[in-house]
This record gives sequence, C-alpha cells and structure tokens, in this order.
Amino acid sequence: MQVLNVVGARPNLMKIAPLVEEMRCYPDIRQTLLHTGQHYDDKMSRVFFDQLGIPRPDVYLGVGSGSHAEQTARVMIAFEKVLLEERPDVVVVVGDVNSTLACAITAAKLWVPVAHVEAGLRSFDRRMPEEINRIVTDALSDFLFTTSRGANENLEREGIAPEKIFFVGNVMIDTLHKHRARAEQLGAPARFGLRPGGYALLTLHRPSNVDVPEVFSGILDALATIQRDLPILFPAHPRTVKRIAEFGFAERLTAVPDLRIVEPLGYLEFLALMMNARLVLTDSGGIQEETTILGIPCLTLRENTERPITITGGTNVLVGTDPARIVAETRRILAGEGKTGCVPELWDGHAAERIVKILRDWRSG
Repeated sequence: MQVLNVVGARPNLMKIAPLVEEMRCYPDIRQTLLHTGQHYDDKMSRVFFDQLGIPRPDVYLGVGSGSHAEQTARVMIAFEKVLLEERPDVVVVVGDVNSTLACAITAAKLWVPVAHVEAGLRSFDRRMPEEINRIVTDALSDFLFTTSRGANENLEREGIAPEKIFFVGNVMIDTLHKHRARAEQLGAPARFGLRPGGYALLTLHRPSNVDVPEVFSGILDALATIQRDLPILFPAHPRTVKRIAEFGFAERLTAVPDLRIVEPLGYLEFLALMMNARLVLTDSGGIQEETTILGIPCLTLRENTERPITITGGTNVLVGTDPARIVAETRRILAGEGKTGCVPELWDGHAAERIVKILRDWRSG
C-alpha cells in the first residue's frame, strides 16, 4: 500500500508523527511524507521534526504564505503534479489547515481515496476559516477518523455514511503519551526562573484575538491584572509579535513585569511547561486537549470551540475575550476551584495503531 501523508503547519506534525511511526512497522506500507510549506520556519520546524522523530519530508512544495485563496490554489496546483507522479493508494490529511482542504479536494478530483484524521470537529462558526476546511474535507473523505463520539454524531448529521466513520481516539494524545516522560526531565520551568505550579502559560495567535486592536487590548488588560497574582510565560507567535508592534502595545507590556514574552518553543519544552503550569490560557485548539489529559486547568480565550469534549469531560472553560470573565475564572482556579476533568474515551495512546489497522484491512480486503 502506497500512502501519501500530508502536513502543512507545525500543529500537523504532532498528529502525523505517530502515524509515520506506526506505518514503519509494516513492510507492506510504503509511505511518502509531503510538506506543503504552508507555514514553515526552518529553525522551528527542524526542532519539531527532530524532537518528534519524524523523517525529513520526501516532498516539499514550498507554497509559502498568502491569502486563503492564494495559498489553497498554490497547494492544489503543486499537489496535483505530485499525485499524478506518485499515484498513491490513499492520501492521509490531518487537522484543519488550508493544506488539509487543498490536498483533499485535489485527491478527490483525481479519484484518490482520502483519509481525514481528526474528522468531525465542529465549532459551528463558519466565520472561522478552519471550520470551512473541516466541513469540506470531511464531505470529500473516504475514511473519517474521529476523536470522540460527538464528532461521529456531527458527521452523521451532515449525511456522511456511517461505514466511512471510525472512532479511533486522538493521535495528538498518542504523541503526548510517548514524549511526556522525556519532557518532564527537561526541568523547563527552572530555565525561565519559574517553579512548578507557580506560573500561568499563555498562547495567543488567532486573528479574531490579535488582529482586532480592541479585542487584543482587552485581553492584555486581563493579563496585566492576572500577572499581579501569578507570573505569566508567553511564548509568542510571530503574528502576535507583529501586532504588538503595529498596535503600539510594546510599552504597555514593558509595564507588566510578570508577563514575560519569549520566543516560540519546541514541542518538548512547551509540553514540559504545560505539565508544570498552574493554569493555561490559550486560543489554540490542540492545547485544550493536551491540558485535559494533563489535568491542568485551561481557560480558552474564544467564544466557541470545536472540541467540546474538553469542556464537558475535561479541564477546559470557555471564557471568551471579556477581561472581567478572564480574570474571574483565573481567580477561581487560584482559589482551588478549577476543573479536574477525566480522560476521554480512547485517548489512550493507541489511536495511530487503530488507524493503520483500518487502512491495512481495507487494502488487503
């Protein structure tokens, strides 16, 4: 079986890593790893590849940044040539970035089966580009691998045939389980002068939060209040750093000494910091899931989430961007009233095994 695995951005790497490793166990699987270059920083991407044990991409498209339409079109044009040359039996796409959508459309038009890992997630907010990517990718996929029973229900409501849907668990949690002990040994908090359980970890990068000055300003107001009670470590995304300068927020940040901005971190360093944080504030999707597994309280700075299982069964609280709500929920956690949560069904570190078995059974059948 010839498998073409697709990644386009760093969050995809944590999802593809356990699949690449599991496929290596079977001589009947020949796999090609393709990176579209949608988001590619050589320094940071190399760190992720090395830490996760992923081989360098066999194919690199180098499409770069651009508008959603430009980026999607460039991926489709370049990916079509690869498909016609490689002729894989199945294309595996992960997550919900533009590359996921572009490669799924291209493969479907060439009658190449598509397997979508992390299918069925829905925020029900079509203003999010990722939501469009999820819906279209799922509609075109032949194998829809889900992380929760709720995702199965979303797909069935949209008319996806049940025989295409497979509840397998969460590949990103496979990666976390594999590297957790290694991350713990790094002693990452001490590197930043922090003690375990004595700081908050922050990520902030979504356009709805950092591209709108009024929203970003309100979040900074909340953080300025929180840092008086708890130091905040902020590995800042490049787009966020750019907006801080553009909106003239740099001076405000220098006035809050316990909100510390640092360069983006590798996977293991960030995992170690997350494991030892008192709480995490984020607008990321995957971090909501990782904190649930780690039992770390998570405040999501968004109005909705495509991962509701982290709220109903995990440690996540959706707080939006209202400064008063962010501060109030943080203080609840500091008072010992944070959610403890539980481990969702099948988030056991074996999702990749289930996915590869399903694909091998299909090919041999």
